[in-house]
Amino acid sequence: MYSLDINFLRDRASIEFNENQPVRQPINLEDLIPVFLGVGVGLCFPALVFGGFWILQAQSSGLEQKIAKLDQEGKELDGKIADIKKIKDEMAGVQDQTQALVTVFDQIRPWSAMLQDLRARIPPSVQVENIRQIPPVIQALAATATVTSPKPSNPAGILEINGYARSFSDVNDFLLTMGQSNLLNAAESGISTAELIDAPAITGAVPPENKSQDTSGVKFKPPQVVKYTIKASLSNVPASELIRELEQKGTVGLVKRIRSLQETGAIAK
Repeated sequence: MYSLDINFLRDRASIEFNENQPVRQPINLEDLIPVFLGVGVGLCFPALVFGGFWILQAQSSGLEQKIAKLDQEGKELDGKIADIKKIKDEMAGVQDQTQALVTVFDQIRPWSAMLQDLRARIPPSVQVENIRQIPPVIQALAATATVTSPKPSNPAGILEINGYARSFSDVNDFLLTMGQSNLLNAAESGISTAELIDAPAITGAVPPENKSQDTSGVKFKPPQVVKYTIKASLSNVPASELIRELEQKGTVGLVKRIRSLQETGAIAK
């Protein structure tokens, strides 16, 4: 039989060692720490950018929703503001109408009070034939009024009184006594016309009888009287300031309405 004979010492002598052949160094993980840190830092920046972008997207979406909600609320508020403005305009119109109505009540001059006041001031020698009230044209004046145009001098109206008097001095006395009334404005009252005429039958004068058989030939002239026209401007004093006088002259209805308006605050006391 064959036998295997191996000499390890003889074979090792034939192996030659090459000193120039590189020798691999063992890997040290501690030397790779800076590399790992650099890679980690390099990955952190994209991660931060991506995270920031995601956060901004989320915030932007939330802001858009808030903006849309605020726009909707703004539209609702605009509608409510328009409704409030409309209500205010309606209230202003109602207040203007109320004030106009109150002004009408405050400018009323009842005929009963004016006639009673005039009757107490007519002299015995003066006869009144006709009394007419001329109302002011307030609407026409207001439509054509400008900033520089003057206000009407008689916003309460004018009384035109026609009649007969025994003399011109009696007419003057009548005008002076009328000027003492609180219902009239003496500064804007005056005699419009005054002329001497033959006394008409309405005055109660009896014309003389001229007989044709009268041998003396003397004709008697009929008595003469003064026919006058007085225009008296009504006072601008509000009726609310003449309550006591109006009440004394029997104007109960107007006084009651004015006092009711004073209680509600529409007219100052």
